Amino acid sequence: MSYAVSTLSPISETWTFFEGAWHEGNVAIMGPRTHGSWQGSTVFDGARVYDGRAPDLRAHLARVNDSARRFNLEPIVSEDQWMVLVAEGVRRFPPGAPLYVRPMYWADAGLVGGGVMFDPASTRWCLCLYEAPLPGEREFAVTLSPFRKPTLETAPVDAKAGCLYPNNARALFEAADRGFDNCLMLDALGNIAELANANVFLAKDGVVFTPAPTGAFLDGITRRRTIGLLREAGETVVETCLRYADFQDADEIFSSGNFAKVSAVTRIDDRPLQPGPMFRKASALYAEFARSGPAL
Repeated sequence: MSYAVSTLSPISETWTFFEGAWHEGNVAIMGPRTHGSWQGSTVFDGARVYDGRAPDLRAHLARVNDSARRFNLEPIVSEDQWMVLVAEGVRRFPPGAPLYVRPMYWADAGLVGGGVMFDPASTRWCLCLYEAPLPGEREFAVTLSPFRKPTLETAPVDAKAGCLYPNNARALFEAADRGFDNCLMLDALGNIAELANANVFLAKDGVVFTPAPTGAFLDGITRRRTIGLLREAGETVVETCLRYADFQDADEIFSSGNFAKVSAVTRIDDRPLQPGPMFRKASALYAEFARSGPAL
């Protein structure tokens, strides 16, 4: 069976495993009555492959299955099956190509006439890999967003669910309108949760601080890895409640996330910042960790 490929906008080289076969390009995997396309019943995860290695790949694949369970979808692909498929997909690209790896689940059918509740038994899935260079060091200005992170009572924040991301997008749009690249977002209590699309750290007087995972944001895999690497290297990392003023007064601010890994913030509001020693150490430790993993 052949599948349509969307060509509405240019994309990097892309391969998607769907319905038992690999397809090149931006394959159309949902129709107008697919529950995931109009009611948002999707979960996903993201992993990175670069220099032939995929740091914490299995953890990302485990998390997409956990997200599916928490979202009431059926995690019908085992971690081992995901691993095999990722290795197959990587071989379709030039050796060493920087890739983004995205496993996804979604509901195909709604219950009660196709409405809001979806049928878990209709869960479908795909695996998409595409070329995406790591951003590297760049100008990275942040501010405070007027939009806040939801709580578990108001949104499925315990899963990496697609329906959470429009809130992040509107925060990014609002910040961009004011000349910023990203923004710090508060939780319901007014504490900093994270950036709009990454976890966040600050350094003050040689100590690293990061928001404690209270449930308002995903405790990121790269976040946990960064904390562990810094602590193993003898640095103090404190997970605690932080206010915006703490970031305004920080010696350094840096982020962690799957897409860009560890990145330095170079401005908060109108105050310039330099990539500092804690960022340099965290970035170097993560790079060493990534290089030490098994080759795909």
